[in-house]
Amino acid sequence: MKLLAIFGGTFDPVHLGHLSVAWEAAELLDAEVRLLPAGMPPHRDAPVASAAQRVAILRVALRGQSRLTLDTRELDRAGPSFTIDTLHELRAEQGERPLVLLIGADAFANLATWHRWRELFQAAHIGVLSRPGACVALPDELEREVAGRRVADTASLRALPSGKVIELAVTPLEISATRIRELLAAGRDPRYLLPGGLFDDPGLLAPYRH
Repeated sequence: MKLLAIFGGTFDPVHLGHLSVAWEAAELLDAEVRLLPAGMPPHRDAPVASAAQRVAILRVALRGQSRLTLDTRELDRAGPSFTIDTLHELRAEQGERPLVLLIGADAFANLATWHRWRELFQAAHIGVLSRPGACVALPDELEREVAGRRVADTASLRALPSGKVIELAVTPLEISATRIRELLAAGRDPRYLLPGGLFDDPGLLAPYRH
C-alpha cells in the first residue's frame, strides 16, 4: 500500500525550501505527500497572510505535478492546529494505510514539547528530515521513546500503519519565510526563493508587501 506522508507548517509563504524537501521525501518514500497549512499554530505567532491567501499561494506553487498535494483540514478546523488531531482524522479516513509524519530534525528534537506527543507514534510513523551526515542530539525522554522504533528502510514503514521512526537525508535549502517576508515588505523581489508561478499574479504576494 502506498505510503501517505504529511508535511505541515504555516507556509507563510510556502517557498522552494519547503517544496524541495517535501519532494525529496516523496521520492525517498515513494509516497503521496500532502502539505497541510496550519490554521492556528500553537507554538508560534499567527501567520501574516490569511488562510485563504496562503491556500491560494500553495495552489499555484503545486501546479504541474501530482506527487505533492494540498490538504486544508487544519484550516477548516476551529481551534489550535494540533498535529495529533490531524493524524487521528487521517487515521479514521485511511484505515490501516501507513501514515508518515514528516518533520525537520530540529523540530523532532523538540517533539516532547508537542501536545500529546507520545500518541503521535500510535497514529503514524515519523520521517525525520535531516541533512546528510548530520546528527541532532535528542533529550533523554525522547531518545528513550524512539530507541526501539528506528528503522533504516522504507519497507518497514509499509509493513505497519504506524510506530516507526526513519531518518530521511534530504538537501535543505537555506531559505527563510521570515526573510522572504522582510524582502517583500521592503519592496524587493525574492524571485528565486519562491516558486516562479507566484510572480505571474502580483496579488498573490500582496499580503506581505507594505
